[in-house]
Amino acid sequence: MKAPILENQRVKLSLLDVSNYKHLTAIAQQPHLLQYSPSKIDTPEALKTYVQTAVDAYYQKTAIPFIVFDKQTNSYAGCTRFGLINWNNKVLHIGWTWLGTAYHGSGLNTNMKFLMLEYAFETLNFDKVEFRIDERNLKSRKAVEKLGAKLEGVLRKDTLMLDGFKRNTCCYGILKEEWDLDLKLNLGKNII
Repeated sequence: MKAPILENQRVKLSLLDVSNYKHLTAIAQQPHLLQYSPSKIDTPEALKTYVQTAVDAYYQKTAIPFIVFDKQTNSYAGCTRFGLINWNNKVLHIGWTWLGTAYHGSGLNTNMKFLMLEYAFETLNFDKVEFRIDERNLKSRKAVEKLGAKLEGVLRKDTLMLDGFKRNTCCYGILKEEWDLDLKLNLGKNII
């Protein structure tokens, strides 16, 4: 599987790997960046382990991790990925997304997600895209709802966090027919 490069006027998503992850070291050390994630990335060693796990999943064909380059600021902004790819059932997750605080609210995330949804539904021809979000993370929940994702349920106490807390996870989804019907058009209006 050759990793795609997803790109528009605002953002470029290319394969995250051990040759380029160091561009994210300073961003990964920002406080509270992964407050709602069970992952640890705030030291160079932890970030390298995080990236290696993503790369391993890529070679196992269960993930496609991306490094995010913001063309507007000409700088690396964070990362995201397709994960838990189920080629047989044509379902994948979009997640593992973290962006430096300077990029929050800038429209970068909407551009990224548009490109990823377009690729998942129109190139890979998948039937469903899912998002899993900590129930407490209202900002991320509102962001995926703005994309048109529907809350499908809550998995209670299903993920152990780094601090020992067992979180509830909200499961959101977008179906291909919803994307084809009007989500692409509506979301496309918000793209640079």
